[in-house]
Amino acid sequence: MIRQSGPITFERYMDLCLYHPEFGYYMRGRERTGVGGDYFTSPDLHPIFARLMARQAAEMWEVLDRPSRFTWVEMGAGRGLFAADYLRWVRQSRPDFFDGLDYVVVEPGPKQRARVLERMAGETFGPRFRAIASLEELDPATGCFFSNELVDAFPVAVVTRARGRLKEIYVAADGENLRETTGPISDSAIAAAVARYANQIEEGHRVEVSRRAALWISSVAEKLARGFVLTIDYGDLAEFLYTSRRPQGTLLAYRAHTASEDFFAAPGEQDLTAHVNFSALIDAGKKAALNFARFTTQERFLMALGEANEFADLYDPGQTEAEKVQSRLQLKRLIYPGGTEGVRGMGSIFKVLAQSRGVNGPELTGLKLDRPSKGGQVI
Repeated sequence: MIRQSGPITFERYMDLCLYHPEFGYYMRGRERTGVGGDYFTSPDLHPIFARLMARQAAEMWEVLDRPSRFTWVEMGAGRGLFAADYLRWVRQSRPDFFDGLDYVVVEPGPKQRARVLERMAGETFGPRFRAIASLEELDPATGCFFSNELVDAFPVAVVTRARGRLKEIYVAADGENLRETTGPISDSAIAAAVARYANQIEEGHRVEVSRRAALWISSVAEKLARGFVLTIDYGDLAEFLYTSRRPQGTLLAYRAHTASEDFFAAPGEQDLTAHVNFSALIDAGKKAALNFARFTTQERFLMALGEANEFADLYDPGQTEAEKVQSRLQLKRLIYPGGTEGVRGMGSIFKVLAQSRGVNGPELTGLKLDRPSKGGQVI
């Protein structure tokens, strides 16, 4: 493509690397997470993550006055671990909620969707579980639209300041290799996003702009009749994300549990990811008539949900003491705010954004450890 038409934007390059129908990283159906993959996600660590989310979902159902049908939409289901753990907990612990539950997985990749369906085939969830390729297949629903580590994988434009002017990063060919170059800003929306969220970008520094994120939250809002949108990912509000402490931005490649900045090493065979600008998601949600509920850390969200019953959902019946110790270590990794020896903490790196529509009930338990300031941010 580059040989025929010239350099392409990094955003286009990233889109091809991740979502090309045949060669894209997310479309090939290969093992991406867990020990045999390229990185771990929260559902890979322990079922407690899904169980606490299911506990929160049951409360959402109650806040919405127990509708006869509550649709939980998981966008980007990975290996299907979260869905299986979530549904098992609801079936066992909240059969009243289970009776009206409609669990929908949105997975655009046919091979990945088939793997999720294969995992769920041995379960007895019946019509309560289904998988679709796109949100367009879904009718407006009452319930919750949930994602975990989805938005960070949307293609991003990369912008730098060179000689006082904004320039966009492009990808060019250099013999048999790929290399980056700079060019004009390809879309005025990209320049507008930089002006809105990163107008203090310094000479030589870089920032990422995800146009796809705003389009995605708008499409989600179109399908939410009443209920919640729960987005979990690594990132921050713009004022903390775009700072001089990140002169090269947040873009990274992941392969075999190793992070690098070699974005051209293995197109289609490594993950490419950038931190999420949650300020942009909040603003786009408001434009789509979604109310901002709360922005907090995964640590505080999970702690609030688990403290009420002293994390009773952590253990399985018949576990040995050694297995219980291992479960506690995995929980620590999920909620620990930074890192400790041998443990990479997810608690403060990962954030939780809650948005809603048509909700007038009490505050959700998972959001109670934070108190919003006048500006809607978290103290």
